[in-house]
Amino acid sequence: MPAYIIARITVSDPEDYKEYAAQTVALAEAAGGKFLVKAGRQKVVEGSAPERHVIVEFPTLEQAEAWYNSDAYQAILPIALRSSERDIIIVEGL
Repeated sequence: MPAYIIARITVSDPEDYKEYAAQTVALAEAAGGKFLVKAGRQKVVEGSAPERHVIVEFPTLEQAEAWYNSDAYQAILPIALRSSERDIIIVEGL
């Protein structure tokens, strides 16, 4: 069953965040992931939303967790944590 990493992000330091964002696609693809949404234009139709959303699809929940916990991703995570506020979940799809 596929799983999705869903991130809601407010970037506080765009220049620093670029260093992180430039590396995520290649790292996810190497682990079997596929970016479905990476920022892009949005229209809030109910409630409120941060400026940036990301959705990454993985073949399984375990692969999504393994990617997030991998040494390669953990090496760039401090950049994201210092340059943004984030809510991230991993959820199984249909």
